Amino acid sequence: MNDEPLWSIFIGSCLINNFVLAYFLGICPFLGVSGKLDTAVRMGGAVTFVMMVSSMAAFGINSLLMMIGLPFLKLISFIAVIASTVQLVEMFIKKTSPTLFRALGIFLPLITTNCAILAVALFQTNKGYGFLQSIVYAAGAGIGFTLALVLMAGLREKMELGNTPELVKGTAITLIIAGFLSVCFMGFAGLFS
Repeated sequence: MNDEPLWSIFIGSCLINNFVLAYFLGICPFLGVSGKLDTAVRMGGAVTFVMMVSSMAAFGINSLLMMIGLPFLKLISFIAVIASTVQLVEMFIKKTSPTLFRALGIFLPLITTNCAILAVALFQTNKGYGFLQSIVYAAGAGIGFTLALVLMAGLREKMELGNTPELVKGTAITLIIAGFLSVCFMGFAGLFS
């Protein structure tokens, strides 16, 4: 078991090793859902919830598979858990908030293929985290994902109010902003050195 302190795990997965801005995982929803602030917050919440549930399940599945000597089934098991969790979240959002369901559109079912969620499950098991450490790691990763979405959404909403040159409107300015955000988050890398 890894003896890294919980606060270090949380800060590391949230800021220093942000899954979107440092590892470049989960770029599809990052670019697709970050147009409006309220949608970004809700999508971040949904992704965080799926990360937490899949992290807890991944810890149990990994322990079971190691105990019975079938570690090669990890990947397929993690994918099945993530897909099931996303289906539950999708049904819940559709029932409780149809407007949010329509606003998230295709990006809600695409949480299943969000590589950041699978990466959380794989990274935590490879790092040898215990149960509580895995939950903290997933919470940090989810909050970091939400933070990246919210920052991008806020900046994109501000860009709509400004006078952006025609040459860089749309996708170009979005990618430029994402690059600057990534560079800003690189500054957190020296936080614990």
